[in-house]
Amino acid sequence: MTYRKLLESTLGHALRYIDSLDEAPVSATTSLADLRQRLGRPLAGEGMAATQVIDELVADVQGGLLGTSGGRFFGWVVGGSVPAALAADWLTSVWDQPAALFASGPAVAVIEEVCGQWLKELLRLPQRASFAFVTGCSMAHVTCLAAARNALMARHDWDVEQKGLTGAPPIRILSNNQRHGSIERTVRLLGIGNDHVVDLPVNSQGHLDAKDLLTGLQEHAGRPAIVLLQAGDINTGVFEPYKELIPIAHEYGAWVHIDGAFGLWAAASPKYRHLLKGAEQADSWAVDGHKWLNVPYDCGYAFVRDSRAHRAAMSHRASYLTHDAVARDQMDWTPEWSHRGRGIATYAAIRQLGRQGVADLIERTCQYAHCLVTRIGTLPGAEVIREPQINQGLVRFLSAKPDATDADHDRRTDCVIAEILESGKVFFSGTTWQGKRCMRVSVCNWQTNERDVECAVHAVRLALEKQ
Repeated sequence: MTYRKLLESTLGHALRYIDSLDEAPVSATTSLADLRQRLGRPLAGEGMAATQVIDELVADVQGGLLGTSGGRFFGWVVGGSVPAALAADWLTSVWDQPAALFASGPAVAVIEEVCGQWLKELLRLPQRASFAFVTGCSMAHVTCLAAARNALMARHDWDVEQKGLTGAPPIRILSNNQRHGSIERTVRLLGIGNDHVVDLPVNSQGHLDAKDLLTGLQEHAGRPAIVLLQAGDINTGVFEPYKELIPIAHEYGAWVHIDGAFGLWAAASPKYRHLLKGAEQADSWAVDGHKWLNVPYDCGYAFVRDSRAHRAAMSHRASYLTHDAVARDQMDWTPEWSHRGRGIATYAAIRQLGRQGVADLIERTCQYAHCLVTRIGTLPGAEVIREPQINQGLVRFLSAKPDATDADHDRRTDCVIAEILESGKVFFSGTTWQGKRCMRVSVCNWQTNERDVECAVHAVRLALEKQ
C-alpha cells in the first residue's frame, strides 16, 4: 500500500474542515446516540482500504466535533494550533520518532533541548532549570511534585525512590482554596493524599495573603511542605503576590510550585509580565503549550530549579537502552518513556511567532477577553462578575422574576449558556464561583478577531431575548 493517495485525500478532508471553521457550528450538533450508532460498528473480520476508512471516519464524526480550532471558541481554556505547529505535528506522526532517548531520534532530542531553552527565555525562568515535555499541566504537576518529594525527603534523610512513602515523614501541601482540580489527581498519583492538602483562604482579590500563608507554615513547621501558588486562576485569571509569598515559604524550608497552566505565559508579554514579579524565585513551574502557545493538544511543560532532584525522581538505567553521555536523553526527565516528539510542534510554533508574535498573541487575546466581558455585561439581564485581568472573565445572567433568588439567577445563567450553545454561533462554558453560577469567558486562540467578538456578543444578545 502506498501513502500518497491516502494522504492527499486526507489533506482534502483537513482543508475542508479548516476552511469551514469560520461558518460551521462551534457546538456539537449530533446526539450521543447518533454518534454511537455511526461509529459503533461490529468489529470486522476483514480489513478495508485505508482511504475508505478515513472517508467513513470523517463522515461518521460529522456534527460531533467542537470548533475548538477556530476563533469563536471561548470555553474552558482551549487554544488552537498556529499553522506551523499543525504542520509540524503532522510531520511528528510521519517521522514517528520514539522521543525517549537521543539514540532513538537524535534530531527530535535536540529539538526538545533547544525548545527548553527558548521556553525558559519566553517565560523568564532560570536558565539552569531542568525541563520536561509532558502531556499537559496535570503531568507537569506530577513531574514537578515528584521532584519536590525527592528533595524534601532527602532533607529528612529519606530515600523516597528506594523506600517509598511508608514510614516517611508526611508531606503537607499548602494552597489557596481556589486551586485547580488537577492538584487533587497529582497528590493521589504521588501517594501524598488529599488529606495532606491544606486549603488556605483567599482574600477579596482572590489570592493568598502573606499572613495566612505564614500561619499555615507555622502550624506545620519542621515538616516537609510544598507551597502551591497559582499563576492565573482558572475562573478569574488572578495571580498571587509571589514577591511576598515565596520568601516566606523558603524561610520555612518549603518547596514552592507554581501552577501556571496558562497564566505563566503572561511573562512573555511586556504589558502583563509584571503580574509574575517574583515568580522566577519558585522551585518548579507547570504550564501548557496547548493553551496559549497554540500548539496541538497533548503538550505541557514542567520546569524544575533543582535538576538533581528532577532527574533522581524520573531517571532509570537499563542495559538494553542506549544512553548518551553527552546528549540529553528525554526519558531522564519525564514520567513516561514512550511518547511522541512533542517538541517538534513547539519548535515550529515558536519559530513562526517569534518573541514578538508570542507577546502579541497574549496581549491581543487579553484585549478580546476584556471586550467580550464588558460588552456582554452591558446587555439587559447580564452583569459582570469578574472583569478580566488577563484573558479570563466571568459574567452572569439575572432572572427577571420579582424577588428572584440566587437559585433563580443560577438557573437563568445555565439556560442562557445552553441557548448560546444551541445556536452554534459561539461556545462558552459555565462554572460556579463564590457560590454563583457564571459563564466563563476564556480567549486564547490565535484566530480570534473582532468579527468573532461581534458574533459572540450578538449570540448572547439573542440568547437573552429568547429566555
